[in-house]
Amino acid sequence: MSRVAVVLFNLGGPDGPDAVRPFLYNLFKDPAIISVPAILRYPLAALISSRRETSAQANYNIMGGASPLLPETQKQAAALDAALAVARPDLTVKSFIAMRYWKPFADQTAQEVAAFAPDEIVLLPLYPQYSTTTTASSLQDWAKAYKGPGRARTVCCYPTAKGVVEGHATAIRDTWVKAGKPANVRLLFSAHGLPEKVIAGGDPYQAQIEATAAAVAAQVPELTDWRVCYQSRVGPLKWIGPSTVDEIHVAGEQGVGLLITPIAFVSEHIETLVELDHEYAELAVQQGVAPYLRAPALGVEQAFITALVDTVDHALARAGGAAPEGAWLCPARYGKCGRSVKGT
Repeated sequence: MSRVAVVLFNLGGPDGPDAVRPFLYNLFKDPAIISVPAILRYPLAALISSRRETSAQANYNIMGGASPLLPETQKQAAALDAALAVARPDLTVKSFIAMRYWKPFADQTAQEVAAFAPDEIVLLPLYPQYSTTTTASSLQDWAKAYKGPGRARTVCCYPTAKGVVEGHATAIRDTWVKAGKPANVRLLFSAHGLPEKVIAGGDPYQAQIEATAAAVAAQVPELTDWRVCYQSRVGPLKWIGPSTVDEIHVAGEQGVGLLITPIAFVSEHIETLVELDHEYAELAVQQGVAPYLRAPALGVEQAFITALVDTVDHALARAGGAAPEGAWLCPARYGKCGRSVKGT
């Protein structure tokens, strides 16, 4: 049987208080995050990480002192392997995890994949929506690290994959039903933001976020009032909007409740468990927003795991290229996307 390695990419997170500062340093020294020459970027990353260490540690303490992202990803990898064993009994498949800014780093994972000696490698970012700051950065990091055998097939994005859409829709509906089906509730699709200049440079992330949100909203007709917003802004640059904070203020002014779903996050981590569940929840109380509900991230929801299985299967079936045949195609104005289409 052919041996297939599936490499799952994500950002990573500190595994303890002492890892917070080096994690932040690795994040801010990435040229995809701060696009200045290395001679400036490295000391700037050191400065930012030192200044943010204490506040970041306090946030991680809310989650027990460490990020849950790696354990959450390990659960997804195990679920994917189990599902692929059923769907593709003709293959020997094993999933590996490569994190961008904390362990396991790509160079460590590359050695493990090489030792597995795969015939095929599916590079599968756990970012359904493509961005130069996430997917591209992770794939470039992997290309530098991996020197082993196997023909690689790269998945660039899957923002409107059936299982992704169904998984979010199920989580939203379940959250709403458990709350007693409250009326006058606005659905907020909250995604991690980016500086406007990144999008202006041809990054398709915002367009794909909006496409995911529209597809999910169509599956939840009970909640007709919905909006897309962006969270986690840092630094002085102007970011894409509206911000999630602004939308909470608007909801308070208009007297509507909120159901927030983390549309760009497939695992629970600091942006969901701290930012959404604590900081924004407190703001909602201050603004008189009631109810304030939050749908869970996709995690190991069956529809999402099925989407990953289908994505791997399609990647293996095609001859090459940047995404499964029939998958999302970006308009030509998003030149940073490997699947942009001229004339659209």
